[in-house]
Amino acid sequence: MSFADQLTVARAVSVPIVVALFAIPFAGHDYWATGVFCLAMATDWFDGRIARRTGRTSPLGSLLDPVADKLLVVATLIVLLDQHVFPAWMVAAIVARELLVNGLRQAAVERGVVIAARDLAKLKTWSQAVAAAVGGLAAAGVWGTRVSWWALLVALVLTWISGLDYARAAPRLLRGRAVVSP
Repeated sequence: MSFADQLTVARAVSVPIVVALFAIPFAGHDYWATGVFCLAMATDWFDGRIARRTGRTSPLGSLLDPVADKLLVVATLIVLLDQHVFPAWMVAAIVARELLVNGLRQAAVERGVVIAARDLAKLKTWSQAVAAAVGGLAAAGVWGTRVSWWALLVALVLTWISGLDYARAAPRLLRGRAVVSP
């Protein structure tokens, strides 16, 4: 397994740690959880660059990378619901889009096509990550939940625009002519 793939796996392994840090109350737990979340999300920036620089991109990495991102971001958004940082309807709308696109990806894999992350989806992931970090800091009391609400609204809009982009491209992708993003 390449170093880039190891970073992706580490991001997935960080999910229960972040969730536990948010869920178990102790002095500064929201700061710790947000810090670990941000550190884990930073690996997303590095893993792809390392894989491309070393020429060790892999189908496994292409498949695992978006899954690790979704696990980390969505788990964080969900655990922050318990702290009343985000409205449940917004998180549910994001989760619904993620499930729909994952269904599309699965349908493509069954046809022998791997759908690479599209550029708009990468922007969507980072907007969700920023919203989760802003929400973590709101849970810690750095600012009010109105800031996190607006950050999540931006992420929600980008999430659904990205979902519509996948839906628009789905017929072509499912026929086996996947467009691989750089």
